[in-house]
Amino acid sequence: MQDILTLAGANLLTPMILSFALGLAAALARSELTVPEAAAKAMSLYLLFAIGFKGGVAVADHGAGPDLVAALAGGVVLSFGLPFVAFALLSALTRLSAMDRAAVAAHYGSISIVTFVTATSVLAGAGIASEGYMVAVAAAMEAPAIVSALWLVSRSGTGARMDADLWREILLNGSIVLLVGAFVIGILTGADGMARIGSFIVAPFQGVLCLFLLDMGLVAGRGLRGVRGVLGLGALVFGIAMPVVGAAAGLGVGLALGLSAGGVALMMTLAASASYIAVPAAMRVALPEANPAVYLTLSLGVTFPFNLTLGIPTYVAIAQAMTGG
Repeated sequence: MQDILTLAGANLLTPMILSFALGLAAALARSELTVPEAAAKAMSLYLLFAIGFKGGVAVADHGAGPDLVAALAGGVVLSFGLPFVAFALLSALTRLSAMDRAAVAAHYGSISIVTFVTATSVLAGAGIASEGYMVAVAAAMEAPAIVSALWLVSRSGTGARMDADLWREILLNGSIVLLVGAFVIGILTGADGMARIGSFIVAPFQGVLCLFLLDMGLVAGRGLRGVRGVLGLGALVFGIAMPVVGAAAGLGVGLALGLSAGGVALMMTLAASASYIAVPAAMRVALPEANPAVYLTLSLGVTFPFNLTLGIPTYVAIAQAMTGG
């Protein structure tokens, strides 16, 4: 246990996580510090392209074998299954409507790509290798949770259904298109492609991520300032408990698949994270009656800060302890 705490503490003190903490503290202190919206958008595009491209190159070097297929299957199962766990927890802890519980559950079955990118950077900084195809697992876990959530809503008699507009929103969401597209480009170009644009993809990555997480800290802090009256104590407890439950499920899947320490940590991170980009966009189409203040505050204002400040370092430490990596 002491080794896990030591490793978690060491991983906590990284420039990326401390940058997020700075933004969070500045927002809570009502500082005037801001990041221009256009700059934040450009940084998110860069990060998505970089992580997708590097993952594709890694797969090109490794080859698409049975281990990739198994990891994709494991990720999809997690994404389908976790919303049911989240829905049950919300039913026990809160008095939210079935519509709001389902909308929140969708976020916790899907993933936060920024949380994933941060975890990959923490691993890289610690010199811990991971399977390059985990970025493909991240992409595969974006959408299944939405289907599960809509099934939960349909059982409550609200009439929500999967229609053409919703499928378009899910499949053509900008973050998914860019991540998958960059992944395919990386596979097609391989090491030669990396040699051409490596100076753009690799060297600036850590610095851009620090600035992006600074902005995310500002956004999360402003959301937390307005949480009073929107969510009760039970919902806030859920926002911390659900990532722990998800991480435990991800740990089980990662160990069953025989992933490396880095791969297990990333599977735990994916299962513990909550979407605040792709799923909110889908919920606006599928469940317009659901309250965005509920699902956005929980995913971005509670779970995201928890994962970045405490979750990721702990997941990495546990993965190392469980795999001996």
